[in-house]
Amino acid sequence: MDIDRLRALSDAELDDALASAKRDLWQARFELSTRQLKDYSVVSRTRHSIARILTVQCERKLGKTA
Repeated sequence: MDIDRLRALSDAELDDALASAKRDLWQARFELSTRQLKDYSVVSRTRHSIARILTVQCERKLGKTA
């Protein structure tokens, strides 16, 4: 999800998106360890998505919108 879309979400929606992304990361790591994962880039893309969500949450916490 791109950063502009994340900034448009409410705080509750951001929390849900974060929980979903963390669940997806856990599942991707599990599939990686059991050699079921076909596309290894899913792990890094999910980590980047989590970082974007946390960035938006931190911006809001600090009162910045830029």
